[in-house]
Amino acid sequence: MEVTVSSVLAGERLDRVVALVWECSRAEAARLIGGRKVVVNGAPAVVRSQRLAAGDRVVLAEAPVTGYPAPEPDPSVALEVVHADEQVIVVNKPADLVVHPGSGNSSGTLVNGLLAGFPEITGVGEPERPGIVHRLDRGTSGLMVVARTQSSYEALTGALGRREMHRGYVALVKGVPADDRGVIDAPVGRSPRHPTRMAVIADGRPARTHYRVVARMAARAESPVGVVPYGTAHLELWLETGRTHQIRVHLAAIDHPILGDELYGGPAVSGLSHPALHAATLAFEHPGTGEQYRFEAEPPDDFSSLYRLLDPQ
Repeated sequence: MEVTVSSVLAGERLDRVVALVWECSRAEAARLIGGRKVVVNGAPAVVRSQRLAAGDRVVLAEAPVTGYPAPEPDPSVALEVVHADEQVIVVNKPADLVVHPGSGNSSGTLVNGLLAGFPEITGVGEPERPGIVHRLDRGTSGLMVVARTQSSYEALTGALGRREMHRGYVALVKGVPADDRGVIDAPVGRSPRHPTRMAVIADGRPARTHYRVVARMAARAESPVGVVPYGTAHLELWLETGRTHQIRVHLAAIDHPILGDELYGGPAVSGLSHPALHAATLAFEHPGTGEQYRFEAEPPDDFSSLYRLLDPQ
């Protein structure tokens, strides 16, 4: 029940190392860490996203429950498939749909729907999230690429790690940025005060978000969504890195939180039940042909309607 972290695993998250070394699910690894059953260098670990270094000593005080719970196909999960071929699937995920099973979401996820339509992705990538190359938050809508074969999974995750995959977003934010363009370069990690949130912290992982202002809207005393006592802006964003909640954290850090993103200080807006953030563009080199593929998806109706209501034009 003890391991010394090798150079191969250096830099990996603690929960991932526990899952890999002891062959358990990430959810089981998180349970052990949350129960203070994982000791790192003599001290109980409390943060599952903690990054390990070569030579770190990890000890389990309790044997993990091994074996991955296999997600079940669920044809009731509606999917918008934008593209599908023998190697990849591109879907337009709706807001409020969880990507894969996990704590509190054992079924009804995007993965369950994918397995119903594309059962061959079983065994591709990580067992509990078959085929998943990158993720979107539950409340974020938009484009995702899913690997249909193991070779495609390895090629796409490699491209993602080398920052060769383009992921573009649009957002509606509180406040009006002064500059037309900007780069937010600030490390992101688990918030020391709020374990369920991420934050800009000194010892976080490097993170860079680019943005461009598409439109600025002034505060309005009257509008179809009521009084809007602050200016708003429509932004285009693209990522150099892909940290958890990166865009949401970065925009909140520069005092322009996303409308509807109450977790990170965004104001609630009538008619919108999720953050006004949408993955609008996706571009990558096809793992089979080497061709450059690019996809675009319009924001969902509630996002688009809110923008039209806020835009004075």
